[in-house]
Amino acid sequence: MDWRSLIMLALFAWAWEARAQPADPVPSVMWDYHHQRLLGGAAFVFDERVRVEVPPFAEDARQVPIQVDASAYRGRVQRIVAWAELNPIPRIFDFEPGEQLEPNLAIRIRVEQATPIRAAVLTDDGLWHVGSARVDAAGGGCTAPSVVRAEAGWEERLGQVLGKRFVRDAGSRLRLQVSHPMDNGLVGGIPEFYIEQAELRGEDGQLLGRIELFPAVSENPTLSFDLRGEQRAELWLRDNNGNEFQAAF
Repeated sequence: MDWRSLIMLALFAWAWEARAQPADPVPSVMWDYHHQRLLGGAAFVFDERVRVEVPPFAEDARQVPIQVDASAYRGRVQRIVAWAELNPIPRIFDFEPGEQLEPNLAIRIRVEQATPIRAAVLTDDGLWHVGSARVDAAGGGCTAPSVVRAEAGWEERLGQVLGKRFVRDAGSRLRLQVSHPMDNGLVGGIPEFYIEQAELRGEDGQLLGRIELFPAVSENPTLSFDLRGEQRAELWLRDNNGNEFQAAF
């Protein structure tokens, strides 16, 4: 085989690979950057089975609900990483669900402008499955002054957890809200102060799931988990100042 044939074969293989890879459902100039920075350039596929649910328009850019549902890969999920592609602080969470947790998570975030929202699910074969959505917004959610800090006595309520457990089929949904300003360091004179770690533990202390949180998460963050079975659960939280909080459900 001569060199011309080798070049033609390489071009054919490249064209076939490009055609086989689904196109980005939410085109963004920042995708390649985040693919390298957050996923280490690892193998991935855009996958509609990873559902990312967002409102079509963010009525309040400081409190934008998102839900990531990777139940199509139940039993195979190792990590779920989410980010808002055009935010000044893009990372939202890094979630490691255990066997007793469904690979689903709902949370509220800040958005600075209209942006793609991505959720990358790492399965046990080492492939990232990337779900995508786009939220439109008037903007400014990341740089708006804190509402929590304007409330009298917020320091006394720091770390309080309000939550409820709802029975669902063979398990339950746990919804909770944590009193915390979640300062992202983008408002003048106020340094970063946010919850950076959360763990859901069973009644005998075993780890059910672990989440790393980032300053893109909204003030007084809300979290929703789907828990299998009826066992009691305890939430443990720590912020970047070393404060620890706990609540049982």
